[in-house]
Amino acid sequence: MASPRVRQILLEVLTDPPGRASTATQVMQRLVAAALPAVKVDGASVALMTPAGHAGLLAATDGPSAELENLQLTLGEGPCLDASRAGRPVLQPDLSSGGTSRWPGFTSSATNAGIAAVFAFPLQVGAIRLGVLDLYRTITGSLEPSQLAEALDFAAAATTIILDLQHSAPIGELHPLLAVAADAHREIHQATGMISVQAAVGLTEALLLLRARAYAAGRPLLDIANDVLNRRLTFHREDDHDE
Repeated sequence: MASPRVRQILLEVLTDPPGRASTATQVMQRLVAAALPAVKVDGASVALMTPAGHAGLLAATDGPSAELENLQLTLGEGPCLDASRAGRPVLQPDLSSGGTSRWPGFTSSATNAGIAAVFAFPLQVGAIRLGVLDLYRTITGSLEPSQLAEALDFAAAATTIILDLQHSAPIGELHPLLAVAADAHREIHQATGMISVQAAVGLTEALLLLRARAYAAGRPLLDIANDVLNRRLTFHREDDHDE
Protein backbone atom coordinates (compact mmCIF):
# COMPACT_ATOMS: atom_id res chain seq x y z
CA MET A 1 0.00 0.00 0.00
CA ALA A 2 1.28 3.45 -0.91
CA SER A 3 2.43 5.74 1.89
CA PRO A 4 0.46 8.92 2.65
CA ARG A 5 3.16 11.01 0.93
CA VAL A 6 3.06 8.88 -2.22
CA ARG A 7 -0.75 9.16 -2.29
CA GLN A 8 -0.41 12.94 -1.92
CA ILE A 9 2.03 13.13 -4.86
CA LEU A 10 -0.28 11.01 -7.02
CA LEU A 11 -3.27 13.17 -6.13
CA GLU A 12 -1.37 16.31 -7.10
CA VAL A 13 -0.07 15.08 -10.45
CA LEU A 14 -3.17 13.12 -11.48
CA THR A 15 -5.67 15.90 -10.77
CA ASP A 16 -6.70 17.41 -14.10
CA PRO A 17 -7.10 21.17 -14.59
CA PRO A 18 -10.76 22.29 -14.51
CA GLY A 19 -12.57 21.28 -17.69
CA ARG A 20 -9.57 19.59 -19.27
CA ALA A 21 -8.34 16.00 -19.31
CA SER A 22 -4.59 15.50 -19.11
CA THR A 23 -2.61 13.18 -21.34
CA ALA A 24 -0.21 10.60 -19.94
CA THR A 25 2.69 12.77 -21.09
CA GLN A 26 1.34 15.77 -19.18
CA VAL A 27 0.90 13.68 -16.04
CA MET A 28 4.49 12.46 -16.19
CA GLN A 29 5.73 15.99 -16.88
CA ARG A 30 3.86 17.24 -13.82
CA LEU A 31 5.52 14.55 -11.71
CA VAL A 32 9.09 15.45 -12.70
CA ALA A 33 8.31 19.16 -12.30
CA ALA A 34 6.91 18.59 -8.82
CA ALA A 35 10.06 16.71 -7.81
CA LEU A 36 12.27 19.79 -8.21
CA PRO A 37 11.07 21.87 -5.22
CA ALA A 38 10.29 18.78 -3.14
CA VAL A 39 13.76 17.23 -3.41
CA LYS A 40 15.55 20.54 -4.01
CA VAL A 41 17.22 19.55 -7.27
CA ASP A 42 17.64 21.45 -10.54
CA GLY A 43 16.32 18.88 -12.99
CA ALA A 44 14.46 15.59 -13.18
CA SER A 45 13.67 12.97 -15.80
CA VAL A 46 12.04 9.56 -16.10
CA ALA A 47 13.43 6.94 -18.47
CA LEU A 48 11.89 3.67 -19.55
CA MET A 49 14.15 0.69 -18.84
CA THR A 50 14.23 -2.93 -20.02
CA PRO A 51 16.55 -5.82 -19.12
CA ALA A 52 18.58 -4.79 -22.19
CA GLY A 53 19.14 -1.28 -20.82
CA HIS A 54 17.93 2.27 -21.46
CA ALA A 55 14.78 2.24 -23.59
CA GLY A 56 14.01 5.94 -24.02
CA LEU A 57 12.92 9.17 -22.35
CA LEU A 58 9.40 9.50 -20.90
CA ALA A 59 9.63 12.99 -19.38
CA ALA A 60 12.23 15.66 -18.56
CA THR A 61 12.09 19.07 -16.93
CA ASP A 62 14.74 20.78 -19.04
CA GLY A 63 17.49 20.45 -21.62
CA PRO A 64 20.19 19.10 -19.31
CA SER A 65 17.78 16.45 -17.98
CA ALA A 66 17.00 15.30 -21.51
CA GLU A 67 20.71 15.37 -22.37
CA LEU A 68 21.48 13.28 -19.29
CA GLU A 69 19.16 10.56 -20.63
CA ASN A 70 20.43 10.89 -24.20
CA LEU A 71 24.01 10.43 -23.03
CA GLN A 72 23.16 7.27 -21.11
CA LEU A 73 21.20 5.85 -24.04
CA THR A 74 23.99 6.71 -26.47
CA LEU A 75 26.95 5.59 -24.37
CA GLY A 76 25.39 2.63 -22.61
CA GLU A 77 26.77 3.80 -19.27
CA GLY A 78 25.64 6.03 -16.44
CA PRO A 79 23.92 6.11 -13.05
CA CYS A 80 20.44 5.21 -14.30
CA LEU A 81 21.73 2.04 -15.96
CA ASP A 82 23.56 1.01 -12.80
CA ALA A 83 20.51 1.78 -10.66
CA SER A 84 18.25 -0.31 -12.88
CA ARG A 85 20.65 -3.26 -13.00
CA ALA A 86 21.32 -3.25 -9.25
CA GLY A 87 17.76 -2.47 -8.22
CA ARG A 88 18.85 0.25 -5.80
CA PRO A 89 19.54 4.01 -5.89
CA VAL A 90 22.81 5.30 -7.26
CA LEU A 91 23.80 8.54 -5.53
CA GLN A 92 26.70 10.53 -7.00
CA PRO A 93 26.96 13.86 -5.12
CA ASP A 94 30.15 14.93 -6.96
CA LEU A 95 30.09 13.67 -10.53
CA SER A 96 33.43 15.11 -11.61
CA SER A 97 35.19 13.44 -8.69
CA GLY A 98 33.43 10.12 -8.23
CA GLY A 99 32.04 9.49 -11.69
CA THR A 100 35.14 9.71 -13.86
CA SER A 101 36.39 6.18 -13.19
CA ARG A 102 32.89 4.72 -13.12
CA TRP A 103 31.39 6.32 -16.26
CA PRO A 104 34.21 8.15 -18.09
CA GLY A 105 32.35 9.10 -21.27
CA PHE A 106 29.12 10.01 -19.52
CA THR A 107 30.83 12.03 -16.79
CA SER A 108 32.83 14.15 -19.22
CA SER A 109 29.81 15.10 -21.30
CA ALA A 110 27.42 15.50 -18.35
CA THR A 111 29.73 17.87 -16.50
CA ASN A 112 30.17 19.87 -19.71
CA ALA A 113 26.37 20.21 -19.75
CA GLY A 114 26.47 21.74 -16.26
CA ILE A 115 25.50 18.64 -14.29
CA ALA A 116 27.48 18.40 -11.04
CA ALA A 117 25.56 15.74 -9.07
CA VAL A 118 23.26 12.90 -10.14
CA PHE A 119 20.85 10.75 -8.15
CA ALA A 120 19.18 7.78 -9.87
CA PHE A 121 16.25 5.82 -8.41
CA PRO A 122 15.02 2.57 -9.98
CA LEU A 123 11.32 2.13 -10.77
CA GLN A 124 10.59 -1.55 -10.41
CA VAL A 125 8.22 -4.14 -9.02
CA GLY A 126 10.12 -7.13 -7.72
CA ALA A 127 12.56 -8.14 -10.44
CA ILE A 128 10.62 -6.31 -13.16
CA ARG A 129 12.45 -3.21 -14.39
CA LEU A 130 10.13 -0.38 -15.41
CA GLY A 131 12.28 2.72 -15.45
CA VAL A 132 14.47 5.12 -13.52
CA LEU A 133 13.88 8.53 -11.97
CA ASP A 134 17.01 10.65 -12.54
CA LEU A 135 17.63 13.85 -10.58
CA TYR A 136 20.50 16.28 -11.04
CA ARG A 137 21.99 19.38 -9.46
CA THR A 138 24.23 22.06 -10.88
CA ILE A 139 26.27 22.14 -7.66
CA THR A 140 27.85 19.25 -5.77
CA GLY A 141 26.40 17.92 -2.55
CA SER A 142 24.57 14.95 -1.06
CA LEU A 143 20.85 14.68 -0.55
CA GLU A 144 19.75 15.33 3.02
CA PRO A 145 17.76 12.52 4.67
CA SER A 146 14.46 14.34 4.13
CA GLN A 147 15.33 14.98 0.47
CA LEU A 148 16.28 11.34 -0.04
CA ALA A 149 12.93 10.29 1.44
CA GLU A 150 11.13 12.65 -0.94
CA ALA A 151 13.04 11.26 -3.92
CA LEU A 152 12.11 7.70 -2.96
CA ASP A 153 8.44 8.72 -2.66
CA PHE A 154 8.51 10.35 -6.11
CA ALA A 155 10.09 7.18 -7.51
CA ALA A 156 7.29 5.14 -5.96
CA ALA A 157 4.70 7.50 -7.45
CA ALA A 158 6.32 7.26 -10.89
CA THR A 159 6.28 3.46 -10.63
CA THR A 160 2.56 3.53 -9.81
CA ILE A 161 1.80 5.80 -12.76
CA ILE A 162 3.68 3.59 -15.24
CA LEU A 163 1.90 0.49 -13.93
CA ASP A 164 -1.49 2.21 -14.17
CA LEU A 165 -0.76 3.39 -17.70
CA GLN A 166 0.05 -0.10 -18.84
CA HIS A 167 -2.93 -1.55 -16.97
CA SER A 168 -5.23 0.80 -18.91
CA ALA A 169 -3.81 -0.28 -22.30
CA PRO A 170 -5.49 -3.01 -24.37
CA ILE A 171 -4.29 -6.53 -23.61
CA GLY A 172 -1.11 -7.30 -25.51
CA GLU A 173 -0.37 -3.64 -26.34
CA LEU A 174 1.81 -0.98 -24.77
CA HIS A 175 0.33 2.30 -23.61
CA PRO A 176 1.07 4.98 -26.27
CA LEU A 177 3.45 6.88 -23.97
CA LEU A 178 5.48 3.73 -23.35
CA ALA A 179 5.19 2.58 -26.96
CA VAL A 180 6.97 5.70 -28.25
CA ALA A 181 10.05 4.85 -26.20
CA ALA A 182 9.78 1.15 -27.05
CA ASP A 183 9.54 1.90 -30.78
CA ALA A 184 12.72 3.97 -30.60
CA HIS A 185 14.44 1.11 -28.78
CA ARG A 186 13.38 -1.30 -31.54
CA GLU A 187 14.78 0.97 -34.25
CA ILE A 188 18.15 1.03 -32.49
CA HIS A 189 18.20 -2.77 -32.39
CA GLN A 190 17.24 -2.98 -36.07
CA ALA A 191 20.06 -0.60 -36.97
CA THR A 192 22.46 -2.64 -34.85
CA GLY A 193 21.54 -5.73 -36.85
CA MET A 194 22.18 -3.94 -40.15
CA ILE A 195 25.58 -2.70 -38.96
CA SER A 196 26.46 -6.22 -37.84
CA VAL A 197 25.92 -7.47 -41.40
CA GLN A 198 27.57 -4.48 -43.11
CA ALA A 199 30.72 -4.49 -40.98
CA ALA A 200 30.82 -8.25 -40.41
CA VAL A 201 30.96 -7.90 -36.63
CA GLY A 202 28.94 -9.25 -33.74
CA LEU A 203 25.86 -7.44 -32.40
CA THR A 204 27.71 -6.16 -29.33
CA GLU A 205 30.45 -4.57 -31.44
CA ALA A 206 27.86 -3.25 -33.90
CA LEU A 207 26.07 -1.44 -31.09
CA LEU A 208 29.40 0.01 -29.93
CA LEU A 209 30.03 1.29 -33.47
CA LEU A 210 26.59 2.89 -33.55
CA ARG A 211 27.10 4.52 -30.17
CA ALA A 212 30.58 5.75 -31.10
CA ARG A 213 29.23 7.37 -34.26
CA ALA A 214 26.43 9.13 -32.35
CA TYR A 215 28.82 10.35 -29.67
CA ALA A 216 31.40 11.59 -32.19
CA ALA A 217 28.72 13.40 -34.19
CA GLY A 218 27.07 14.87 -31.11
CA ARG A 219 23.70 13.53 -32.25
CA PRO A 220 21.05 11.37 -30.52
CA LEU A 221 21.54 7.64 -30.93
CA LEU A 222 18.06 7.31 -32.46
CA ASP A 223 18.92 9.84 -35.19
CA ILE A 224 21.97 7.83 -36.22
CA ALA A 225 19.95 4.60 -36.09
CA ASN A 226 17.38 6.12 -38.44
CA ASP A 227 20.16 7.13 -40.83
CA VAL A 228 21.28 3.51 -40.90
CA LEU A 229 17.75 2.19 -41.41
CA ASN A 230 17.13 4.66 -44.23
CA ARG A 231 20.51 3.77 -45.79
CA ARG A 232 21.91 7.27 -45.44
CA LEU A 233 24.73 5.81 -43.36
CA THR A 234 26.69 2.61 -43.98
CA PHE A 235 29.34 0.87 -41.90
CA HIS A 236 31.91 -0.92 -44.06
CA ARG A 237 33.52 -4.29 -43.48
CA GLU A 238 37.01 -3.21 -44.59
CA ASP A 239 37.73 -0.70 -41.89
CA ASP A 240 34.53 -0.51 -39.76
CA HIS A 241 34.23 3.18 -40.65
CA ASP A 242 31.04 4.85 -41.79
CA GLU A 243 30.37 7.46 -44.40
